[in-house]
Amino acid sequence: MDTLLSMLFSSEEEELYMLDRMAYFMFLMAACTFITLLFENVPYGRYATSKYGFPVNARFAWFVQELPALLLPMCLLLWTSSSKTSLLPNQLLIAMYFLHYVQRACIYPFLIRGGKPTPFASFALAFVFCCYNGFMQIRYLSHYAEYPAYWVTHPCFLIGSVLWFVGWFINVQSDHILRNLRKPGETGYKVPKGGMFEYVSGANFLGEITEWAGFTLAGHSVHSAAFAIFTAVVLASRAVAHHKWYLAKFEDYPKSRKVLIPFLF
Repeated sequence: MDTLLSMLFSSEEEELYMLDRMAYFMFLMAACTFITLLFENVPYGRYATSKYGFPVNARFAWFVQELPALLLPMCLLLWTSSSKTSLLPNQLLIAMYFLHYVQRACIYPFLIRGGKPTPFASFALAFVFCCYNGFMQIRYLSHYAEYPAYWVTHPCFLIGSVLWFVGWFINVQSDHILRNLRKPGETGYKVPKGGMFEYVSGANFLGEITEWAGFTLAGHSVHSAAFAIFTAVVLASRAVAHHKWYLAKFEDYPKSRKVLIPFLF
């Protein structure tokens, strides 16, 4: 794989320059996505529509679209000269990334209970994004990211790591609550209860946003920041849509429950 990278980039300086440009482009994508989502919901799940292509089975879609975020980084670690992977801060940040995507690609899809099909366009865009982001995050962390020896004891790394874990836990717990809303044989939607759903409608989204915000604080890079902001834009929009949908569908929906941030929004 080093041979392929050497064909694409004439030097490490050029590759790092390109990784930085990829991050800046993701900021631009986040801005464009923010504007688009003012007028349109992300078309999957309860907002799926046939105008975005033929339906793809939910389990298959989640597994295949998330898999590049796991496999491509694994290839980078195994088959390229990953000069920074012996450093503890880099190892821990890479472990955070992989722990999320092992759960998201290899566990979450197979726990889905009768999820609605995903339109092909949403599936394809998610696949491309996972390739793009997976390469950007892990190539930077494994080969270019440099941290001082004391970084793992720095408040930014410690607070960021705690935020990452709290967000990861909230995300996994919330997914578990959503999966178990309906008993076997039941259909239709129910109001989620328990965990952070007692405070916000988008508990699972809050968890993932918190997770990548913590990752950004711990990693201190433009690459992680771009990913966190893009994630926040997409998931915050989805949380708002869910909250409005719940209020319209359920007359007894808890009025004190906020959209995404407990007690505030």
